[in-house]
Amino acid sequence: MIQRRALTTALGSLFGAALIGLGAASVAQAQTQEVYIPLVSKGFQHQFWQAVKLGAEQAGKDLKVKVSFEGPESESMVDKQIDMLSAALAKKPQAIGFAALDSQAAIPLLKKAQAAKIPVVAFDSGVDSDIPVTTTSTDNKAAAALAADKMAELIGKSGEVALVVHDQTSRTGMDRRDGFVNRIKSTYPNIKIVSVQYGGGDQLKSTEITKSILQASPNLKGIFGANEGSAIGVVNGVKEMKRNGKVIIIGYDSGKQQKNAIMDGSMAGAITQNPVGMGYKTVEMAVKATKGEKLPKVVDTGFYWYDKTNIADPKIAAVLYD
Repeated sequence: MIQRRALTTALGSLFGAALIGLGAASVAQAQTQEVYIPLVSKGFQHQFWQAVKLGAEQAGKDLKVKVSFEGPESESMVDKQIDMLSAALAKKPQAIGFAALDSQAAIPLLKKAQAAKIPVVAFDSGVDSDIPVTTTSTDNKAAAALAADKMAELIGKSGEVALVVHDQTSRTGMDRRDGFVNRIKSTYPNIKIVSVQYGGGDQLKSTEITKSILQASPNLKGIFGANEGSAIGVVNGVKEMKRNGKVIIIGYDSGKQQKNAIMDGSMAGAITQNPVGMGYKTVEMAVKATKGEKLPKVVDTGFYWYDKTNIADPKIAAVLYD
């Protein structure tokens, strides 16, 4: 009888210890619950976005948070991006990164995020709202103004030029257009902008737009392609119209095709952003936001001009992507 009682006591103590252990494990698990930060991008197909994704994933590893990255197949798919943002918010993340295709369309969902106390970090392209706690981006107006200065220099500060821009709804599209146009108008009175067209960042559409611009303006001296898809479309359109060497092309972003175009002389040069740094900073700022840290209104991730003369410079090569 005494032996049985001792066994029961021992088993009870063992069971109690196990329960305490399980309780401690549950507390520890709750304390170390993984922070989840989804990033909803403007696209997925361009090498630029793949580079942003790499930076975001590296930050996730370094900061020990779970990161996801997605975007629509095309940068014209605003509705699909909104659906992706809605689905991401439904998972109740601790914070979210968002690169808006349309700076107004997402505002109702961003208000929902704000009400749910989910900090929003805008990246690449801001929104017309004070809901994002910060925006990690290139100073697109300043970068496009530099592109305008390079264009002016290369065409002898006179003649006709045109722009092929990815869109007129995102902050990047508007800022790159305005940065280029305003610099030309304010500084180069002998340069005339004859056309500003929008190709949705799509190479094929941008190629057709370029061909129509060249047909309408036979004396055109230069074209600025305001993102990766636009710039490659311009290169292809100029080639198809057999205007190689007669039209100066300046691009934006990098990627293998743009780098090849610069090396073979069909593109004079381009502006590169720092996409890996942009992805990294977006996640870093989101983590800080979850801790209630005060953030700057804008995190400038930088830009550089590159052409055949400096493409191999280590400082430049570090921010090119393919």
